[in-house]
Amino acid sequence: MEFVWQQALTHAVGFLIMVWILKRFAWGPLLSLLEERRKRIADEFKSIEDERAKANQLTADYEAKLKDIDTERRAKLVEAVNEGKKIAEEIKSTAREEAKQMMIKAKADLGREVAKAKVQLKNDMIAMTITATERIINDKLDDSKHRELIGNFIDNVEKA
Repeated sequence: MEFVWQQALTHAVGFLIMVWILKRFAWGPLLSLLEERRKRIADEFKSIEDERAKANQLTADYEAKLKDIDTERRAKLVEAVNEGKKIAEEIKSTAREEAKQMMIKAKADLGREVAKAKVQLKNDMIAMTITATERIINDKLDDSKHRELIGNFIDNVEKA
């Protein structure tokens, strides 16, 4: 086989034209497609990282809100317990005041009953005295009769 310069030159020129055509029409669009895909993948990774950061931030926010809710719940429980104690103290105070009023009323009622009993006793004593006086006037007043009437009077007083 002999080396043919003309054929080699034609092949070299054809090869260079082919490389130029491929570079112009195939590699440019192919490289631009590859570059576009690389940018899209990089953007997707960046988007994923942004979403992950947002998710972490939301998680932190929710945990902070849960802590705030827990703190608020505890504060409301303490407030409710204090309110319950206050109401219980008011009920006790009201009950004490009512008991005191009942005692005062009972003492007043008892005082009225004692006064009424004294008046009744006085009326009974007057009636007995009048009765005794009538008997004395009707009967003769001698010492023995007088002693007997006083003894009867004392016996009647003891019975009443």
